[in-house]
Amino acid sequence: MSEPLFPASPTLTLYDPLGEMLGAGDGLYHYSFDDVVKLSGHACPTVAGAFVMAKRALELLYGEATPRRGNIAVEFHGALETSSNGPFTQVLTLITGAAADNGFKGLAGKEVRKGLLAFDGSGEPPARCSFRRNDTGQSVTLEYRPNAMPNPPELDALMPLILRDEADEAQTAQFRRLWRSRIDWLLEDGGEQSIAIVAEQAN
Repeated sequence: MSEPLFPASPTLTLYDPLGEMLGAGDGLYHYSFDDVVKLSGHACPTVAGAFVMAKRALELLYGEATPRRGNIAVEFHGALETSSNGPFTQVLTLITGAAADNGFKGLAGKEVRKGLLAFDGSGEPPARCSFRRNDTGQSVTLEYRPNAMPNPPELDALMPLILRDEADEAQTAQFRRLWRSRIDWLLEDGGEQSIAIVAEQAN
């Protein structure tokens, strides 16, 4: 078995009754940041932000209880085309099961995932979204603020060289180290500084 790409990444555990019903083990699924990286094909602040936002939302909505995958509706305060909302929502779909119109339609009206992810088209800041438990109505609105950990100045200077394939070996290694350090910080922070609570509604 290969070594994890991000060994310090927290693991999120959710119960998916659809998985258990259809014979995929006991329906307990464990998600790490490695799973998100494989879905996205890369690691970046946006991908890491989506992961820690999901983590924070599940903590706020479920506390010590195991979150139920497919029981969470997600609404983005913006449009699909806004900033990096598209890649952001792919990560949230993986973890929560909430899907747009292309999602699972359910079986005899049960475990429907289609329509659990939506965009309100407002002019709100990018990466602000609401999470709602469908069983209790409890909700929380969160906003991702990546500037809590700004790019090192050296990273901004190296990026154009990387994109133009003009970086030498040492510059490439430095770029990768600095890029990785920001991702590691976001994961270790777990949303404490990078995720802001905008609103909460009790059940």
